[in-house]
Amino acid sequence: MRRLLATLVIAGAALLGSAAPAFAHNVLSDSNPKAKSQVEAGPAEVMLKFDQEVQDGFNTITVTGPNGTRWEGGTPKVSGSVVTAALLPLGPAGEYTIGYRILSADGHPVTGAVPFTLTKAGNGTPTTATLSPQAEGSTNAQAEGSTGTPVWLWIVGAGVLLIAGVAVALVLAKPAKKA
Repeated sequence: MRRLLATLVIAGAALLGSAAPAFAHNVLSDSNPKAKSQVEAGPAEVMLKFDQEVQDGFNTITVTGPNGTRWEGGTPKVSGSVVTAALLPLGPAGEYTIGYRILSADGHPVTGAVPFTLTKAGNGTPTTATLSPQAEGSTNAQAEGSTGTPVWLWIVGAGVLLIAGVAVALVLAKPAKKA
């Protein structure tokens, strides 16, 4: 019985210890423009600040405007927990969405979106790329807070591993039969 209890305690500690990093993804803490803000003129760059450092090199920022037009003007730059990207001068008044996919310090990709509204039309011209209706739908899903793998999937996986560990421990704990 002591062996079983010790095995369960060790398996539980290992499970909890290994699951903690999976819940430590970066979270957007600030942005410029701010989420759901109204601006009269488009900024020269967008800024996204996260609660943890961001790995450099695998990050994407897109800025989508009315009718699926694209307005980003350069490669994202990382400085600690801040990611910035140049922005083309904006065009028509309306809703714009800053979509992002960054690589968090723990190695997991984090996606999301920051919507804002341009209240006065600018004189900018979008890039040649526009989003298809399917891609625009995925940007809307990002705006609703999608961040990748659902937590329940990690919990179910941890439960399966725990049950498998207990089953193995029970099989190994049975005394051998004498002939």
